[in-house]
Amino acid sequence: MTEYEKMHNGMIYDCLTEELGEVQKYSHRLCEQYNKLGIDDIEEKKNILQQLFPNDDFGGYRSMETPIFIDNYKEITIGKNFYSNIHFSFIGGNTVEIGDNVFIGPYCTLATGIHSLIADERRITVDENGVAHDFEYGKPIKIGDDVWIASNVTVCGGVTIGNGSVIGAGSVVTKDIPQGVLAAGNPCKIIREITQKDSMYLKVRIN
Repeated sequence: MTEYEKMHNGMIYDCLTEELGEVQKYSHRLCEQYNKLGIDDIEEKKNILQQLFPNDDFGGYRSMETPIFIDNYKEITIGKNFYSNIHFSFIGGNTVEIGDNVFIGPYCTLATGIHSLIADERRITVDENGVAHDFEYGKPIKIGDDVWIASNVTVCGGVTIGNGSVIGAGSVVTKDIPQGVLAAGNPCKIIREITQKDSMYLKVRIN
């Protein structure tokens, strides 16, 4: 079994292998190119996003403000009508699946990799051939349809966020969040169900 296969199966794997390194370098280069583009470079941005997300259906609207950081392009899929604000990051270790109509606020991170709490197990080692090794494991993240993740949120590996839920600003999401709720905090907890009483048209003047 390759280190890549171990990663996909949630097993302990060496994240410094050449196979993973080449994929990460490719992802990082595309992000560097994207982040250098200006606000009017619409077609160039679209072309790079199609390389970063080759398996996605690009129907509808997609916009990702710069800068972005995608650690491993093979491990993330994004649905239709997606928007992410500045400093959107995906840190590799396992897969991320994002549904349709998802909004992500500024300075948000999806972190699927997990290091050991034991210092000896967490250290990078160098073998007799001078090759470095770094052992970790990861858990997937799944974000449902119609989710809004507000600013400065970290979603940790192993978390599923249900359809239509909202994650409040500054949250650290360590456990599953069901659909249709407002949740916030560190650690993130359910505050209440979202209802029609939350309509902005009931709270904010139109004229």
